[in-house]
Amino acid sequence: MIIAAGGGRRIGGPEALLHQGDKPLVDQMIDTLTEAGCGQIVVVLGAAADQVRETADLDRATVVVNRAWGTGVGSSIRAGLAGIDDDEVEAVVVVPVDMPGLTVAAVRRVAALPFPDVLVCATYHGLRGYPMLFGQRHWPGIATLASADVGARPYLLAHKDQIVDIACDSVADGNRVDTPELMALYGLSVPEQRVGV
Repeated sequence: MIIAAGGGRRIGGPEALLHQGDKPLVDQMIDTLTEAGCGQIVVVLGAAADQVRETADLDRATVVVNRAWGTGVGSSIRAGLAGIDDDEVEAVVVVPVDMPGLTVAAVRRVAALPFPDVLVCATYHGLRGYPMLFGQRHWPGIATLASADVGARPYLLAHKDQIVDIACDSVADGNRVDTPELMALYGLSVPEQRVGV
């Protein structure tokens, strides 16, 4: 699941419109998850959803539009979980679109145990981040507790003893691009003619 619904107030436009060179970051994220072996890929759009559809190659993904994207990432997680239509999926990898340093190796590490009862978080320098892996048995609880801008954190805190932490420092960069400085560092842009909500 790729969360690509935010408005990106701090970076000058919706995260889903971020480009690295000529390529939309959402396309790169789909490539990464596909190469890592993920089956169904759900992309959750929100801000500028129509513009994202025009610029990104979403044919390989199930697209879900979160009309309540302005309420925070919690509603996007709920929308994404509801968009998984394959009954045989036992666990879902969750990543945000604004993470250009994510690698296939990190996704594979986190997704190595795709069982219904797992909760896995990547860690960078000892701090939890993405990707995360949510087993199917946890989906109802995550959907119920996911809230505002903290997403699945309330559920994860309530089940902290069940979380498996997987260090990804050596294979990926855990930064999320949320400032103009990080945009410049990664060579990202929001094309002017596409900026908007």
